Amino acid sequence: MSTEPLVIAHRGACGYLPEHTREAKMLAYGQNADFLEQDVVATRDGRLVVLHDLFLDDVTDVSVRFPGRHRGDGRHYVIDFDLEELLQLRVVERRRPGEGELMFPERFRDEDVTFRITTLDEEIRLIRELNRITGRRVGIYPEIKHPDFHREHGVDLAARLLEALEAHGYRAADDPVFVQCFDPVELRRCREELGTRLKLAQLVDVEAGARLSAAASLARIAEYADVVAPHYSQLAVADESGGVSFDVAAAREAAAAGLSLHPYTFRRDQLPPYAATLEELIESFLFQLGVGGVFCDQPDIAVEVRSRRPATHARE
Repeated sequence: MSTEPLVIAHRGACGYLPEHTREAKMLAYGQNADFLEQDVVATRDGRLVVLHDLFLDDVTDVSVRFPGRHRGDGRHYVIDFDLEELLQLRVVERRRPGEGELMFPERFRDEDVTFRITTLDEEIRLIRELNRITGRRVGIYPEIKHPDFHREHGVDLAARLLEALEAHGYRAADDPVFVQCFDPVELRRCREELGTRLKLAQLVDVEAGARLSAAASLARIAEYADVVAPHYSQLAVADESGGVSFDVAAAREAAAAGLSLHPYTFRRDQLPPYAATLEELIESFLFQLGVGGVFCDQPDIAVEVRSRRPATHARE
């Protein structure tokens, strides 16, 4: 039986609507993504919300709504606000840190349209209800964000997240969920101390090295995780002529260790020099390198490219 590579909607369909909003997730669902990503952080009153950053400044109007509530570094942290306060904020397109300029100027710009922060509970309920209505099995891909920071503020984020997933019925290895984290100690803890049976994805920081880890490191990751998720640049090397070679050896080593490859983040408005279009970039990773999934800001494009998959590349 063939297995199609997964399309993971990175922060929802954030190439079209502000990231991690309910609307961005519904659009990604409608674009036939297989998994919707949730970055998870905690509020002051212990609620789990879906936001990428520890702070609110680059994606909300927090400085206008709550002037003077910033810390010494000038930032307004999620952990310093109750959920009731966060729900008063307007979510906007991401700004460049400290600059106020749009990170991606061609994305959604009408700030008279109101978007709000979403709780993890609300988002899971939304996806599960859409699955019930449509008969689909779209999954979730939550990330444990900055576990050490949360622990310093009295929140065991990994435990809280796993408890929330358990409450929604996500508990078995074949359930449609991947739990991801950059911190290998915390992710291993999820498996060995917290005892989760859910699929785990080890994110790899692009700053940790230009290439994906060697076979020995991949074997260590496979002791507790099911997926390794590097930045796609760690699997591709551009040459002086503008061409590119793919790290097929790393892909084989990952497969030999029992790990699926889910590289991040493919986006139309931030292409490497060796790719003329997002379609071309995704096609190379799906068909030449044979990755098991891609995180993408424009999931409809990834879905369309996947549909071109030649029969000779189908996985048996």
